[in-house]
Amino acid sequence: MKTSQASMAVPDPQRLKGIRRGIEKEGLRVLPSGSLALTPHPLALGSALTHPHITTDYSESQIELITGARLGVQECLDELVQIHQFVLRSLRDAGGEMLWSSSMPCQLPTDETIPLARYGSSHSGRSKSVYRMGLGHRYGRRMQTISGIHYNWSLPGVTSDQYFSLIRNFRRHAFVLLYLYGASPALCPCFVEGREHGLKPLGNTGQALYLPHATSLRMGRLGYQSDAQASINVSYNGLEGYANSLHEALTHPYPAYEMLGVRNPGGDYNQLGTGLLQIENEFYGTIRPKRTVSRGERPLHALRERGVEYVEVRLMDLDPFEDVGIAAPTMRMLDVFLLHCLNADSPPDTPAEIAELKHNQHLTAERGREPGLQLVRAGREVPLRDWAHEVLDQCRPYAQALDSTHGTHDYSAALAQALERLEHPERTPSAHVLGELTGEYGNSFSRFTLARSEKARDSLLALPWSQAQQQRFEQWSAQSVQDQRDIEAADTLSFEEWRLRYMSPENLR
Repeated sequence: MKTSQASMAVPDPQRLKGIRRGIEKEGLRVLPSGSLALTPHPLALGSALTHPHITTDYSESQIELITGARLGVQECLDELVQIHQFVLRSLRDAGGEMLWSSSMPCQLPTDETIPLARYGSSHSGRSKSVYRMGLGHRYGRRMQTISGIHYNWSLPGVTSDQYFSLIRNFRRHAFVLLYLYGASPALCPCFVEGREHGLKPLGNTGQALYLPHATSLRMGRLGYQSDAQASINVSYNGLEGYANSLHEALTHPYPAYEMLGVRNPGGDYNQLGTGLLQIENEFYGTIRPKRTVSRGERPLHALRERGVEYVEVRLMDLDPFEDVGIAAPTMRMLDVFLLHCLNADSPPDTPAEIAELKHNQHLTAERGREPGLQLVRAGREVPLRDWAHEVLDQCRPYAQALDSTHGTHDYSAALAQALERLEHPERTPSAHVLGELTGEYGNSFSRFTLARSEKARDSLLALPWSQAQQQRFEQWSAQSVQDQRDIEAADTLSFEEWRLRYMSPENLR
């Protein structure tokens, strides 16, 4: 069975020119020693609650940098570079911290010492911290310190049904991106202390754990995963079914989280709610349908009310060999790949296929470069390399169309690089990381990543930076602080009254 929008023609040049892409890039603040910085979010960076480009993710020590939705790949990358320049200058001037260049975290303190992000005293700000407290109770704080790059993408004239068609194909073929761009084959032993992990020591120094053919441990069983969420039977066959399954997970209590309770006996908050998900963002996935929300609006309500506006690709590791974590050819290949996912045949998914996709994701994350590795497609084994070749060959018309639209060969070059990595696994970022770890850094994950972090910092600080740029970012910071104060002054209810209203199932409809 094929969907009605299967095999659409390549979009015309006018629509292709309208592709917008934006980046959200997470990264840990670290001390010059390479251990986690436990300091508050720097004052110079403004309010993490309201700044348009600089916020925090799970931890106070985990910065998130956000570009606008840009029409050009280079324009988007240039903006990301500028945000990095301002942040790194601010960190340097405040004591010499820098940004960690790997997705897997640095040397971490004990779990309870990892600081939760703080957003001020407003109800919306407090709720963000309570949500993170809940994540810590549910999954442990260490897991939340993993960082990645989210790629937000839209094409004019795409309906919600067509975006879900894209999402189904993306999930089917996500293994290709994990193989090509996974960059977390090793990690600091502190990350899995006290856990069953199945990793091997790299060398005999005890300074790195790894799997020999891994591409992205971040996207494997040890990474951003949740056994509890395995019970959410999410289908991506349409907006209604997707919304209903999320609604169920948000509104029905989950026994283990009910036992934890919303508040502890002393009255402090443990979590926002007792459902399988506290809020929509807790649902982990390689890709999400998204819609811009108004302040105080629930994301699920926005999706139901106004449909899918863009997709958020969530499986990209930070590339430690790129100063800002991602390269222009990678972004171009994502554009090509997403166009292919949008336009190829996209049958409805089934529970059996969804189980296969999870299996394929974990296999590729942990053994993707293994010679002869077999994935499962429709119940049968197929070599990863053959299937990936199929997908990349089908991407060719989209690379050519984008090249023609933009008067360039850059998209075909990005596809050629992808095909070269498929033929030569040793040229993938994950192989490159292991080669550097063993060849240059004495099998030490921390020494390798600290050196890459210092190199990225020095390269970015050496770029031109004008007084006008500095003033613009300082104005954003100052304005964000004022915006936070305004939000705090506007609160009238008690926090508990506000929480009950915000968490009401009626707000999800």
